[in-house]
Amino acid sequence: MNYELAIIGAGPAGYSAAIYAVRAGIKTIVFDKGIGGGLAAISPNIENYPGFESIPGMELAEKMKQHASKYTVINFSEEVKNITKIDDDGDGFIVETINDSYNVKAVLLCTGTEYRKLNVPGEAELTGRGVSYCATCDGFFFKGKKVAVIGGGNTAVVEAIYLKQIGCKEVNLIHRRDQLRAEKAYEVEAREKKIKIHFNKVVEKIMGSGKVESLLLKDTKTGEKTELNVDGVFISIGEVPQNNLAKKLGVKLDENGYIVVDREGRTNVNGVYAAGDITDGLRQVVTACAEGAIAALTSTEAVGKKYPY
Repeated sequence: MNYELAIIGAGPAGYSAAIYAVRAGIKTIVFDKGIGGGLAAISPNIENYPGFESIPGMELAEKMKQHASKYTVINFSEEVKNITKIDDDGDGFIVETINDSYNVKAVLLCTGTEYRKLNVPGEAELTGRGVSYCATCDGFFFKGKKVAVIGGGNTAVVEAIYLKQIGCKEVNLIHRRDQLRAEKAYEVEAREKKIKIHFNKVVEKIMGSGKVESLLLKDTKTGEKTELNVDGVFISIGEVPQNNLAKKLGVKLDENGYIVVDREGRTNVNGVYAAGDITDGLRQVVTACAEGAIAALTSTEAVGKKYPY
């Protein structure tokens, strides 16, 4: 199957790129290994996207999906397994998915990030059985129960506050350092809501038979180990870039694994562009959309077309 541009990832950057690419006359196809929307789709409310004073992330993602779908083919649940450069003369790429192979002239990586894991015993086994990475997605199931949030940044503290607001019986915030990294205002609000903050603690093991029952904590200063009984644990320790395809293509990454691009979305590999959270920077919906549009228009150079900048 032949296309001019393959966009990998159907989040805000990917949707925006698809709209701008097709409007610039580029025959485009979009792939997403899931249902699209990226991490924006699981945000409870987005209040800083122009035109919407407040809108649920899923609703905004759905509007973007409907808009982009009017322009091009979007293959959901079709994960891209490999991308091969045909040759060094810029003749394009072969995109191999779990279903098929596609010939394209350019590739735009909008693969975003995923939640960082603790990588402790019990985490993988109990994911979906009390282990969650999204309080706004799963918090409802823990009303009236005891939960823990792992992390000390803004997201972790906000999630802890949210869980308390929706009616969790007890909310514990576990942080490995002696002070939170979150803004002071969030910490004050957390304390006002009687959230229990455990400083200098790390999770060594998530325990339970079929579901989360407790956490084994270790004091980072004394080494003392204690057990904390909880019904659920929400892990909020940041995100990691989805850069496997970039690595295979030889795309340059920064020290944290994010794709390095110029101001127009070009990578160091001819014909490969990137936009959105995978390129680091200000990880916001509005910037992802802008970067997707810029990179899509820049890709016209790889498909033999011109765009009037």
